[in-house]
Amino acid sequence: MIQILYSPTSPYSAKVRMAAKHAGLEFESVMVNTSVAPENLISANPLGKIPVLITVDGQSVFDSRCITQYINRVTGSKLFPRQSEKRLDAEKLEALADGLCDVLITQIYERRFRPEEKVHIPWLEKQWEKTERVLAMLDETPPRIGKRIHGGHIALAAAMSYLALRFEGRWEKKYPKLKRWQKRFNDLHPDLAEFLPRAV
Repeated sequence: MIQILYSPTSPYSAKVRMAAKHAGLEFESVMVNTSVAPENLISANPLGKIPVLITVDGQSVFDSRCITQYINRVTGSKLFPRQSEKRLDAEKLEALADGLCDVLITQIYERRFRPEEKVHIPWLEKQWEKTERVLAMLDETPPRIGKRIHGGHIALAAAMSYLALRFEGRWEKKYPKLKRWQKRFNDLHPDLAEFLPRAV
């Protein structure tokens, strides 16, 4: 069976596991602790980063966008639209959501891995400006969502859940449409809730 190496808190892990579930791909979730560089992770991805999808014949697929494209191929385009313009829109939304995650995680790491007196506040402020630009754009025109979703919707749901987990109270009032979008996604797709980022 296909395996997905993941961390429960990682939005990228959440994205690919939700994508696999939504596309009907059977897989086994294998939790790893990246901080200790376990052998099963390092042998699958020398970068030591998650998620990693391991195929039934032992091939490693990473990073998360490569994984979603792999899932789309092996499931007969169940994750992204076939029509080129719609597919491009979905892929752009995935890229934006992943970029939002990148910016959020760098802020977490800046505070987690530096002594308090060495945390670079101006740099953190710059990263939060990027965060707010993305949130403002998405709040102005939230992606349309219904029962039919694609990889871009899933990536955004993972990003918004990570934002809610790590930055609670800093964005909800300012971006109410986006908060409603997150709730609507969760209400329409409760089967994916178990994969959303969570603290451990």
